[in-house]
Amino acid sequence: MKIASMLTAGLAGAALLSAAGAAEAKDVLGVACKSPPPVHCSGDACQAVLGDPGNAVDPKTGRKFWLDYPCDLKPGDKVVFILNIHGAGSIGQWQRHYFPAMDYKDKYKLVVATPTAATSPSRVPGQPGVRVWVPAADDEHLQNITTEVFEAFGKQNIKSFWLAGHSQGGATSHRIVCSDFFKDKVDGLLSLSGGRVGRAEINPRFGPPKADGSPPDPRPPGTGLGAPAPGAPALPTCQFSHIFETGEHEIVSLPATSPLAEEFGCAARVEEKEIADDQPGYVWDYARQGYPVWGMKARPGKAKAWIYPKCKGGRVVADFERLDKGHTEGLEPHVTEAIVKLMVAAPGGKAQHAS
Repeated sequence: MKIASMLTAGLAGAALLSAAGAAEAKDVLGVACKSPPPVHCSGDACQAVLGDPGNAVDPKTGRKFWLDYPCDLKPGDKVVFILNIHGAGSIGQWQRHYFPAMDYKDKYKLVVATPTAATSPSRVPGQPGVRVWVPAADDEHLQNITTEVFEAFGKQNIKSFWLAGHSQGGATSHRIVCSDFFKDKVDGLLSLSGGRVGRAEINPRFGPPKADGSPPDPRPPGTGLGAPAPGAPALPTCQFSHIFETGEHEIVSLPATSPLAEEFGCAARVEEKEIADDQPGYVWDYARQGYPVWGMKARPGKAKAWIYPKCKGGRVVADFERLDKGHTEGLEPHVTEAIVKLMVAAPGGKAQHAS
């Protein structure tokens, strides 16, 4: 998602939106814990702080990232670590509010690291570039953050480790999850409109609107976000729990089966009680809202959820579909918490044995 135009307001509003009188705990990685989380914003007010790169530093690269963690941790407490990865054209601070797991860090003992991609390569000669995750520029940074968090909180205290990625961040999560570094560390992958194991067909007119607000041109069949690469295996080469979330308008339909659920011996999917939110998410694409497939201004909504029960080893396989939603509308509080609860309930333990 291209939100460069939203960043011009800079960092001036950051201090104003920090939680006044927030509870503080000891520093971890140089970050004083605060509840509610620091530089927290909502709606149009977020535009002023989107350029803030974070409160923690990767010492090997000097790059900043956001770190949110529980303020009431006691020795030996277990945490769920989420590496929260933004999509194309976006930035860590937007992603931090798009999937606001930080709101539940104290309740569910979450450690959430939210980085920003380093480069904005141009895909069309002569055209402006778009910030995206690039292996040569970013993989080391993602690995460094993981190592820093493991060491700071103790590998023995990482109950589970999840990659969570929106759009190209989800595609990046799929790319790295079975890499040599991550395959023995990651317990789960949350794809936020970033590709499903057992592909959900993308709306033929998926994408941002044209300059005049009209829908993008139709995509050729079999292309678009979530399309498998030529020759790609049907299943990942390593095992992890998997949650897929999408807006209703982004896809043609959600498959009723899952090859990953079949691999794990899960039972047929079960539809959960509909999730209703009377509060909107925090952010949206401020420059290009209005095309329903791409996304409107954040608003309340409802979501459906399907769980594949009785998976081997207690693994979680689930799908969430947010009704009447597009690609860039920030997740509402109840659907966010429902996803977080599944992540926390899923089995973990890879970190304790990781090299």
